[in-house]
Amino acid sequence: MEENKKYRLTDQSMLYNGKLIYRIEALKDFNDVKKGEYGGFVESEDNLSQDGNCWVYGNAKLYDYVIIKDDAHVFADAIVKDTAMVYGNAQVYGNAQVFEKAEVLEYARIYDDAKVHGNAVAYGDCYIHDFADI
Repeated sequence: MEENKKYRLTDQSMLYNGKLIYRIEALKDFNDVKKGEYGGFVESEDNLSQDGNCWVYGNAKLYDYVIIKDDAHVFADAIVKDTAMVYGNAQVYGNAQVFEKAEVLEYARIYDDAKVHGNAVAYGDCYIHDFADI
């Protein structure tokens, strides 16, 4: 039901790497997000949980079978794709990419031009940045 959702897909869309992705809009205030504020892009509501404080900001893009949940944040120009997961209090930002079967969780931070992919799991209080390729 719409009244229980925290965001909706808007009519703003783009074709990105062969995927049609949609900008999201907040339907209520939560965490640092205000009702009516636009977020980043998702391929479907399956990519970003309607629960918790998770959010995708700016021009960040989520597509394929990605799941972002809990209090995780993806922002700036970050990309999360394939079957990757970002959850807990994790953050992915800058031009970072998380893809394939990678997982980013707990308080992990992935940023700058870093890449986390394959079966890699980034967790705890780790910081992966610059041009790291994990």
